[in-house]
Amino acid sequence: MNTAMSKEELEQILDQAVQDVTECTAGVRLHQGHHSPEGDLCTVQITFDQGFRTSLTLCADTRLLSRMASNSFQEESISPEDLEEFSKEYFNVLCGRIAKAMFQATQVPAHFGPPAFYRGRYEPEGREIQFMLTYSDEYCGGAQLIHHVPCSGEDGAISDKK
Repeated sequence: MNTAMSKEELEQILDQAVQDVTECTAGVRLHQGHHSPEGDLCTVQITFDQGFRTSLTLCADTRLLSRMASNSFQEESISPEDLEEFSKEYFNVLCGRIAKAMFQATQVPAHFGPPAFYRGRYEPEGREIQFMLTYSDEYCGGAQLIHHVPCSGEDGAISDKK
């Protein structure tokens, strides 16, 4: 559990960032939903390596990410390379927005490594899900933003690293 802020406060920060960044960068409005994405999926993942010992994973329908990339690049056809490039850049912007909001709330500076892209659903090793936010768009495309914390009952998500 995050010791610097409540789970509800963190969920609010993540939700606001997802909705704002998705609409601004890709022109897609996401709404919280209840159905997990299934079928052809892509996952983008980052780990906070300074400030917070957490990681974030975005697992989404490939069709949804392709539409977002198409909107962002203003192109009809998106190659697999374009999809990966867009997904990593989108997630980098999203996580930057989250890190900024978390700093404003906690005064703990955070740093994360570059996003990693995977085809299919990816679960980071040594992590367990603290919570997930599930989204859908007007075409029933789905996505989940998953907040992971270290396994083995380690309490707290703030690191002493500077």
